[in-house]
Amino acid sequence: MAQQFIGQEAKVPSMGGRFGGRNRFAPGEKPKNAKGTLLRIVKIYMRWGRTILLAILLTVFSSAISIAIPYFVGKTFDTFKIGDRTVDAEMLLSLLMVIAALYAANCLISCVNGVILLKVSQRLVFTLRQEFFGKMQKLPLKFYDTRSHGDTMSRITNDVDNISTTIAQTTTQLISSVLTLAGSLAVMIVLNVPLTFAVLLCIPLVTLLTRTIALQSRTYFNAQQQSLGFLNGVIEENILGLKMVKAFGKQQDILKQFGEINEKLYDSSTKAQIWSGYMMPLMNVINNFIFAVVAIMGGVLSVGYGLSVGTVVSFLNYSKQFSQPLNAVAGMFNTIQSALAGAERVFEILDSEEEPADEKNAISMETPRGEVTFENVCFSYNKSTPILKNVSFHVREGEVVALVGETGAGKTTIVNLLTRFYDADSGRILIDNEPITNLKRSSLRKCFSVVLQDTCLFTGTILDNIRYSRKDAADEQVIQAAKIAHAHDFIDRLPKGYHTMVSTAADNLSQGQRQLIAIARAVLCDSPILILDEATSSVDTKTEKDIQQAFLSLMKNRTSFLIAHRLSTIRDADHIMVIGGGKILERGNHRSLMDKKGQYYNMVISQMGKLPEMREI
Repeated sequence: MAQQFIGQEAKVPSMGGRFGGRNRFAPGEKPKNAKGTLLRIVKIYMRWGRTILLAILLTVFSSAISIAIPYFVGKTFDTFKIGDRTVDAEMLLSLLMVIAALYAANCLISCVNGVILLKVSQRLVFTLRQEFFGKMQKLPLKFYDTRSHGDTMSRITNDVDNISTTIAQTTTQLISSVLTLAGSLAVMIVLNVPLTFAVLLCIPLVTLLTRTIALQSRTYFNAQQQSLGFLNGVIEENILGLKMVKAFGKQQDILKQFGEINEKLYDSSTKAQIWSGYMMPLMNVINNFIFAVVAIMGGVLSVGYGLSVGTVVSFLNYSKQFSQPLNAVAGMFNTIQSALAGAERVFEILDSEEEPADEKNAISMETPRGEVTFENVCFSYNKSTPILKNVSFHVREGEVVALVGETGAGKTTIVNLLTRFYDADSGRILIDNEPITNLKRSSLRKCFSVVLQDTCLFTGTILDNIRYSRKDAADEQVIQAAKIAHAHDFIDRLPKGYHTMVSTAADNLSQGQRQLIAIARAVLCDSPILILDEATSSVDTKTEKDIQQAFLSLMKNRTSFLIAHRLSTIRDADHIMVIGGGKILERGNHRSLMDKKGQYYNMVISQMGKLPEMREI
């Protein structure tokens, strides 16, 4: 029952969080402006302007060659004198050599240009990933408390890769398409205006087709990317919580949940692919229709108006060449739509509000003592539910403060505000009489050694994980910190000792052993303020008593904040504050609070069972 009063701190109201939450399945926002997203990609792309300029110049040469080839092909037909039944062999040979040279040059230029643009596109994706991950370091904790981790991971992997694929496939073709269309149109007008208008019939037909399919498929492509993010979130949480799923026999529930999201992904993907799949067959119908119109008109003009056969042949080639760029864009239409939907999701993160910057005149705290003051501090995760209401207290340097209270009372919130993981709505928090908002965050965070209930180990050796708090620490210092934390014995028994590989996902250490490593990390940090949030919740009673002795020396000359439900952890604290209803209900040391027979007294009685045993401790 004591855990009811001094258990874990309530987390931020979930709107997604690590495990998604109910809101994760809410309908997504409407797609943003595709044109704006595309322009933003181009703007990033132009950071490599010189390379792009070189690629454009090569594309101009390639397009010019592509435009010239049909013209020379038509001229080869004019070397045949049908009436005289003769062939200008010399001219024919010259034209064939020119055509062969043009094809060879075009092939070489296209290969070089492709390599250049592929390198730029991969550099763009590299930059996007760097900026995305850099942005993640600047986002406030509220962002991660209200979003699915799997969805965020999907954005930096799947969505960024979609952008990469699209750029690599389409950039050259898009540039080439514009130039080819313009050049082909100019040559056709010079050769014959009536046939040019026949070829131009494809433009309104293709425009109508593209617009119709775009309106339908874009919604489905956006839903596809969103569902994929949801699916990644479910997979991630199921892997991390697999033991809990099996322990409560929830496999079928998880399968049902996965099936529902997978069904949505299947539905949106199928509809997106079907709509985009309509593009190529319909484009082929349009192409064949235009080809037939040009052939019929060319035949009429050739027989009745003396138009040369070579010109008609050139126009037949131009009709294909004119529609080819449109076909290429249409063929990649689904890729473009998918990439734009993914780009919107990436840009949404990049545009998210960052953690407030340090004050312009923020200072660094060189030798912090550890004196802490709260002055009328108010805070709420959302405006409708206040968590702290005018909380005030003063802790002198070197004192030990224990925070107790019901789940969700605000104990961990006080610590979060002190470390400035969140900013208070009102009031002031001071360290050594200096408001923490006047301090640089990098300087502020160096004031704290933190051990949380949820232990996080990073992929690497145990040595690396303990040294995480002080990168310059020598191996001997790391081992000494592990000895103080009573972690050395179990580490030394491992086959590879301190060089044993661990990670958050790996299960080669018990939760208690992981917590001992986290405590050793805090010992090594050697900061003036120590924060222990249920730091011994996962260790056995004997180990806890050993750690208590280590804490006595560790907390000497350090200001310490303890959040724990075991009485042995908090009874010797200089101050015990009972938090409830967003306020400090009681404060004092163990003996004075017991004499008051208030909230703390009731909590102790409920935990220990009867008072006489308590008095003997």
